[in-house]
Amino acid sequence: MKNVKLTIEYDGTGFHGWQRQEKERTVQEEIEKALSKIIKKKIVVHGSGRTDAGVHAMGQVANFVETFSIPVEKIPLAANALLPDDVAIKEAVEVDMKFHARYSATGKKYIYKIYNSSLRSPLYRNYAYFVPNVLHMEAIKEASKFFWGEHDFYAFMASGSNVKDTVRRIDSLHVYREGEIMTIEVAGNGFLYNMVRIIAGTLVDVGKGKILSKDIPQIILSKDRTRAGHTAPPQGLYLAEVFYEKN
Repeated sequence: MKNVKLTIEYDGTGFHGWQRQEKERTVQEEIEKALSKIIKKKIVVHGSGRTDAGVHAMGQVANFVETFSIPVEKIPLAANALLPDDVAIKEAVEVDMKFHARYSATGKKYIYKIYNSSLRSPLYRNYAYFVPNVLHMEAIKEASKFFWGEHDFYAFMASGSNVKDTVRRIDSLHVYREGEIMTIEVAGNGFLYNMVRIIAGTLVDVGKGKILSKDIPQIILSKDRTRAGHTAPPQGLYLAEVFYEKN
């Protein structure tokens, strides 16, 4: 019996999210179909968490437990030959039987990309949030500092979640710009439903002057979703990395 940790990359454009769903194309289903063929057993993988339709991943992590003969290091090459072009296994390693992609995770890093130009780009339409307005970077950077640390992020959680504990810790949040692309990098010990997209939307609203940088602490304390900014669309979001304790 082996426990295998997979690192997976995918373009979320053509998927209805990560989690297997009836009658919908999902990343989990594609991975399970490919693994089941090469291992010749029904394989069920456990992901580090869900990603919504249109959201991409550079470093999604999943694991599965099964008895099989194929060398673990050969799994990516064998599976990728069967997987569609918009998803690939980047690495497969055998790990301790106690490891679980979701429950062993200690944190995650996300990247959110904004295409900020007066003219839209067809090339970025599925990979960044198009914002034609002038965005004031200094105001955005000032606002970003207030998200650092441990807070109750209820105001930055979308409806539809039944999570009771809404306290999360953000370890870093950096905003930088290269040409027309503005990138938000955020890492923390966990994220609420649509939390990163709401933070991104709030920072865009700060950049437009709709929300003042100095008001961010009060918005966090208010626990009022209506006071935070809009939810940025899914195509700008990338799951960059999942963190685990080093053995």
